[in-house]
Order: sequence, then structure tokens, then C-alpha cells
Amino acid sequence: MIRINDNITIQDWEISESFQRASGPGGQHVNKVSTAVELRFEADRSPNLPAPVKTRLRKLAGRKWTKDGAVIITADKHRSQKLNRELAREKLIELITAAMQRPKFRVKTKPTRASQRRRMDAKTQRGQVKSLRGKVNLD
Repeated sequence: MIRINDNITIQDWEISESFQRASGPGGQHVNKVSTAVELRFEADRSPNLPAPVKTRLRKLAGRKWTKDGAVIITADKHRSQKLNRELAREKLIELITAAMQRPKFRVKTKPTRASQRRRMDAKTQRGQVKSLRGKVNLD
């Protein structure tokens, strides 16, 4: 069981882990052991995640979200299986905590008339400076 906060805990049945051989350095031993971890979290079927958190999680996960509503996280940074398992679980916790935070509501505002006027005056002044850069007529 993974505890995210006071309200959200992830049960063991929601997570499945599989192990495969990791890429990268490690010598001949790397071809014999399966240290890379692929953690699969059934987010869509999770009863502890509220619906808004699930939608934000789907958006944050991106390509890690599968068609059947699972989040797949891989970890192969370390040479030991135990450290990679911990890393994958930390990544999952970070992803869920990021999805729990509500985005700030942005109030749309119009620019003031004075700021619009200042902007247009600056543009015309800049255009005049650029027009003076042209060829000089001696006539």
C-alpha cells in the first residue's frame, strides 16, 4: 500500500510490476539480470482517486496513459532492482501529487486604453526610426 496523503492511498491490487533487462552500462552481468522496472498503475479503476484528479493525471501522464486507463512508469536508472522499484514508486507519487493540485483560475482582463495608446505610439515611433534608415535622396 502506498500512501499519497491523508485522503489518497493506493492499494496493492492497483499496482503491478514487471521486470526486464535494463539498457546501458553494466558489463556482462547486465545481460543476465532483470533490473529495470515497469510499474503499471490502474488509475482509471482506482476508487481512491477523485474524478478531477484522474482527469488531471491523464493530462499530465501524456503518453504514459494507456487506452485501458493505466499509467505505465519505467525506471532503469540504477543497477539494482530494489532501487529501481523505489524510483518507480517515487515517480508515481510525484505524478499523483502534481495531479492533485488544482490549477489557478485565471481572470481574463483587457488592456487599458492608455496602455494600448502607449503601445501604438511606440510602434509608430519605431517605424519612423526604421524609415529613416533607408537610402538618402540628394535631390
